Amino acid sequence: MATGRTHRPATRSRGIPEATVARLPLYLRALTALSERSVPTVSSEELAAAAGVNSAKLRKDFSYLGSYGTRGVGYDVEYLVYQISRELGLTQDWPVVIVGIGNLGAALANYGGFASRGFRVAALIDADPAMAGKPVAGIAVQHTDELEKIITDNGVSIGVIATPAGAAQQVCDRLVAAGVTSILNFAPTVLTVPDGVDVRKVDLSIELQILAFHEQRKAGEDAGHDDEESDDARAVAAREARRAVREVREAAAKGAPAADAPAGASDRKGPDGDVPAVMPA
Repeated sequence: MATGRTHRPATRSRGIPEATVARLPLYLRALTALSERSVPTVSSEELAAAAGVNSAKLRKDFSYLGSYGTRGVGYDVEYLVYQISRELGLTQDWPVVIVGIGNLGAALANYGGFASRGFRVAALIDADPAMAGKPVAGIAVQHTDELEKIITDNGVSIGVIATPAGAAQQVCDRLVAAGVTSILNFAPTVLTVPDGVDVRKVDLSIELQILAFHEQRKAGEDAGHDDEESDDARAVAAREARRAVREVREAAAKGAPAADAPAGASDRKGPDGDVPAVMPA
């Protein structure tokens, strides 16, 4: 099986847009679930709903892969799994190092989804000498002094940073100098990397803040709905008041009181000979 150091995905050379590349893992996850249920084919509408996108966007994305499905039948699930996996480079073996084996790093090391998706955790690295040699997820933790040698010996091109923010940039620099060209950053800081190095940032606090924004907006919409109901009630009351004023005017013109004039209404006239616009309470 080819290693990550000798082969890279062909998506960029084939001109697949980055937005499409970002959606391919969503399609693959939905397709994998269908495959596990032995579903042979799927329509664009069904797959789009499972992936959380619209069907027109899905069909456009798949056109970049040269996959158009069959009218009346849909897409072959197994073939799409293979096709997307190939485009994402998941038919290869990608050795990965995780740097920073605290709670988050240990949780990542124990995540079983890496191996099933083409990623092999080649090494766990931490700066704490007390961690050296301790097994985590069946792998002995190694000290950061050995980082460069580990990357070279294992042909690593993907590094995962799960260190505190203060140490992340230094770790990033060492990874890049050792030959790592793709980094998944869980540290709450922005990394500076040279051209040719890809960084994907995962910041849970930012995601929570975005959710808080949406919650606040939904609460505002609910409050706005209440305000609209209040406005409607005020509009109804205003219409009723105007109707009562018209009836008073008509009754005054006829010389008779209105049958349902508001309490306290009189035949006093305003400066222009009309009933005052604001009736006494």
